[in-house]
Amino acid sequence: MPQASEDVLCQICGATMPACGIMSHTRMCEKKERQRQEEEELTEALQETRKKPPQLDDIKIEYHPHSKIPSTVHPFSDFSRRCPTEDTMPHHASPWEPFRTRLDFKVTEIALAAAMTKDQINRLFELMCCAASAKEDFTLQSHDEVHTLWKMASKQFTPFETSTISVLHHGEACEYTMYSRCLWNWALDLMRDIQFAPHFVFDAQHLYKFNGARFLQLRLSPDAKPLVFILYADKAKLSSFGTKKGYPIVVRIANLPVEICNVVGWLPIVKEDPKHSRKKSFVNFKSAVWHESFLKLLEAVIVHSKSGYWFECWDHVQHLLWPLILILSTNYEEQCVMSLIRGLKGKFPCPVCLVPQEQQLVLSDAHLLCTSTQSLGVLNVARSTSTEKEKEKQLKVYSLRDVENCFWKVSHCNIHQALSFDCLHSDNAGMWGDHLWSELQWRNLKHFLQVVGVDFNDGLAHEDISKMIIFMAQNVLSRTNSELGHLLLCCIRCYVDLDIDAALEVHTEDTIAAGRDALSQFSTLMDLYIEKLHPETGKSWNFPKKHLLMHLFDNILAKGVTWNYNTKVNEKMHGPLRAIYLQQMNFRDVTPQILHYDHWQLTSTSIRDEIDDLDAYTDNLKAAIEPEATKNSEDVINAAHVQLGARQGDFSFSDIEQTHATDRAFFDLLQCNPKFFGSPRYDCVIIKTEHQPLFARLIYMFCCKVGGTELSLALIHPYDVGIGVCHRQDLDLGLWQVQAKPRSSSEFIFVESIICGIALASDPEAVNDYFIMDTIDTDMFLRIKALQGSSGLHFQCQ
Repeated sequence: MPQASEDVLCQICGATMPACGIMSHTRMCEKKERQRQEEEELTEALQETRKKPPQLDDIKIEYHPHSKIPSTVHPFSDFSRRCPTEDTMPHHASPWEPFRTRLDFKVTEIALAAAMTKDQINRLFELMCCAASAKEDFTLQSHDEVHTLWKMASKQFTPFETSTISVLHHGEACEYTMYSRCLWNWALDLMRDIQFAPHFVFDAQHLYKFNGARFLQLRLSPDAKPLVFILYADKAKLSSFGTKKGYPIVVRIANLPVEICNVVGWLPIVKEDPKHSRKKSFVNFKSAVWHESFLKLLEAVIVHSKSGYWFECWDHVQHLLWPLILILSTNYEEQCVMSLIRGLKGKFPCPVCLVPQEQQLVLSDAHLLCTSTQSLGVLNVARSTSTEKEKEKQLKVYSLRDVENCFWKVSHCNIHQALSFDCLHSDNAGMWGDHLWSELQWRNLKHFLQVVGVDFNDGLAHEDISKMIIFMAQNVLSRTNSELGHLLLCCIRCYVDLDIDAALEVHTEDTIAAGRDALSQFSTLMDLYIEKLHPETGKSWNFPKKHLLMHLFDNILAKGVTWNYNTKVNEKMHGPLRAIYLQQMNFRDVTPQILHYDHWQLTSTSIRDEIDDLDAYTDNLKAAIEPEATKNSEDVINAAHVQLGARQGDFSFSDIEQTHATDRAFFDLLQCNPKFFGSPRYDCVIIKTEHQPLFARLIYMFCCKVGGTELSLALIHPYDVGIGVCHRQDLDLGLWQVQAKPRSSSEFIFVESIICGIALASDPEAVNDYFIMDTIDTDMFLRIKALQGSSGLHFQCQ
């Protein structure tokens, strides 16, 4: 082989070239030679063409005169508008680079096409590495094989069944398809399953919590012996850009932790008919379809609700199960369908009690509760009348529809009392989103234009806004700026307190009493606001979602905390169903496909849980044999209830002081995460002290080795300067204010003394003054209430 410095003769053109450039020169000569040969062939072809007479359908091409290219004639079968291309040598022998191998690119190409998440991609790579290292055999060969295996595995759970529902409308039978699991068999599946069965609670309990002086009774539902069902149903869009809707039924068992749930049914949706929409007969028809369909789901439950059912659980203990439908979780519109009342414009628009339509505004008056027995009696009496007009008159008196309720067939089920307060739609999207939030918009607060000018359909977004709006608006809607606006802000603060009281995950006699007080105060302030507002707007506050607040704490006493029946929990099930629709469907015959994949996902989750249990059991055995294997990672340090992560490395005190030489907090002393998603973040915390909690901002967290002892320490910036006299505005809005010390007053604490993190909102009218955002979560809310109580400061808007 010639050396790089030698000259080499090109075999095509005869030129002499240095050896280092001969390869590129040769490729260029080869290209020119091919072009020359093609031109000669074209010339010969043109000459031959001129000799031949044109044939039928031949194509003649004339070029622009300036091109100096002669005209050509082509047989129709050979003609193409595309320019002929030559076979060229690929410019890269490894076109998949920068991917290291062809297989690397193929796998990442599939991951990109499937829109896999970061976690899914990491799991896929982990599995491929496992298969490549021959640690475990991978035997699957095709999609059909995977389909068959899922089908076999899913047989362990109660499948979906299809039923045809027939309902008369104007004398014509209309048929609809209902998809459902047998609700009773689904419950028995759980009781056989060793993962869930140990968590069933069949014995009623009264729990008490010691508050330092006495034991307080925790108010829980006394009905724990029966097998208790929590049912949810609501229509939902399957995509944000389409019109296709689904109507899933989600079930929970109250004897189990509330997060355990499944889709057990899919109700038919009756299409609107322009000829009959909004007519009484068509509304009754849609209600009849709903109840006939739901009846299919309840068939086995209805049978066993009358006599009970002896069942041997996983632990070989027999139980006499009595099914009970205790809770129906849904929004107001669905509650009207379930209870078969006439809704907003009926004489009695509440599905729970007989409040007259014109008295929903008043929250202090109690009304007679509705019962299933009463509703059934009214329907029977109405149907016994001689004329259709008389029947309708009788039903209108109680705002009932001429339809039989499927829940009447379930023993021990009072449909009206099973319907439960819905925090998401009644409070967050209703009382706040539709009304109080609209009042702020009406006040045209330019400071909040970016927020106020946006319409939110999501109740969760409304909930987040309601928790922060007090701190944003407190200096704008003051007494001096707007007396009515300030009163509105007081109403909002009281509403937020009430909403947080409703969201508590543990209730005591004291929290129930505090919640009722908050409801009473909210009612009083709203009455005052409505009285002053009415001459300006004439807005009516007489609507069901305001009245339903009356039943909030009665629901908590009867059925436990609102987390048991808040639709926020159930609507999370819509997300996976939408994902199936968007990612797995061919958009034909949608419902069976969605339920098919949902059944497989249930199977997959069950198998995954068993694998995790097996792995945990194996790890525990290894830990018993090899204790060293269970030590914490060096990047994570545990200190009581606090965990330090994202270790930055080892530094001396002088290194740290030099790095932060411009920060007064580090003078002769020693930040918490200088790169939290690209920006510094130094959280604020509550610190336990001898007398009362201390509020502070974290500056630096580190571990210090002293001899053989490792100490977890934090440098903090205290926010404990005395505020002095509390402002009337703060008392009106229940605000707790703190003030920062000079930066140079920073001090050390033990990490173990940190109670929890907090959020602060700056006071725009005072530098270094902040408000504690006690509305962010229930824990902080209770802590600040306790501080206000111990200091004698209470919410007292007048």
